[in-house]
Amino acid sequence: MAFTNASGRTQTSLADINVTPLVDVVLVLLIIFMVTAPVLQSGIEVSVPHTRTVKEVTEERLVISIDKSQKVYLGNDPININSIGATLKKRIRDPQHQAIYLRSDEDVPFGAFATVMDAIKQAGISNVSIVTQPIDSHGGKR
Repeated sequence: MAFTNASGRTQTSLADINVTPLVDVVLVLLIIFMVTAPVLQSGIEVSVPHTRTVKEVTEERLVISIDKSQKVYLGNDPININSIGATLKKRIRDPQHQAIYLRSDEDVPFGAFATVMDAIKQAGISNVSIVTQPIDSHGGKR
């Protein structure tokens, strides 16, 4: 589109949109999401034991975690160790076929682990998997 200015010269209008600022903003947002996504996913910090056989988790299931200070979590929510059974009974429709993953820090005493395991069994859930990390091929921890 052309037009004539006050001095009689013909000029064209600027019809192109400058996309450089848009690309800059999108790239900055992408970097922000890439940095924050792993932080949002990490949840409770638990150093699980290392074993030779590790089954890969392929579907979303309930996870109970016991951290180093023996605090118990259902998913990412803290839960009282005495109310685990009642809470699981409320949340699970079919306890015979429901699987629960139990993540426990390797420094947690066995008594705390056994208490949580007993509460899960009292809720009628018999399919409990213990979460571990694989040992690398050189015989050490990853």
